[in-house]
This record gives sequence, C-alpha cells and structure tokens, in this order.
Amino acid sequence: MRYLGWTAVVPAVVLLATAAVAAPAETPAEAPASQALMDLSDAKVVALATSVAFVTAVSILGAAYAVGRIGSAALGAAAEKPELLNRSLAIVGLAEGLAVIGFVVAFILLRKF
Repeated sequence: MRYLGWTAVVPAVVLLATAAVAAPAETPAEAPASQALMDLSDAKVVALATSVAFVTAVSILGAAYAVGRIGSAALGAAAEKPELLNRSLAIVGLAEGLAVIGFVVAFILLRKF
C-alpha cells in the first residue's frame, strides 16, 4: 500500500504527455471537419487511440480496485451495524464514479479524431 500513490501519478503523467503530443494542430475555420482528420498524421492517430485505450483501462481498473476494497469494508461494517449500509453504499457509488469520469475523458479524446 506504500506505493499506491505512484501507481496513480505515473499513469496520469503518461496520459498527459500522450495527450499533449497527440493534440492536433489548429485548422482554419473555413476548413471542413474531414480536412482536420486528414491533417492528422498516422503517429498522432495512434497516440490518440492509445491514450483513449489507456484512460479507459486505468479508470476501470482503478474503479474496480476501489469498489472491491470499499465494498468489502462496507459489507463488513454493515454486518456489525446494519444502519451503516446506506451510507457505505453511497461511498461505493463515489468510487464507481471513477469509471464514469474515465469514460468521459475517453470520449473527449475521441472527439479529437
């Protein structure tokens, strides 16, 4: 558990670096949207696709880890004090929000295509 902070920082840094490299160049306002796609090089398309896959995978794995840890603790607490079940399920829902945020970021990156 000591290195859990680095497992959250390193993917975030890699994601930001990939997104910064993969950002498409500005296109003129009169250019059609298909022209912007044609201006992207193959390397940028691969970098965008990789960053979308990475964001989705990390957010789902992080949410699964959080729900597993929090869910087991919540059920253990609910076994001893049943009135804590509603409050602990709300916290499990917050952990599941990590996956939703990951999907939103992935869709934002997909819009760059």
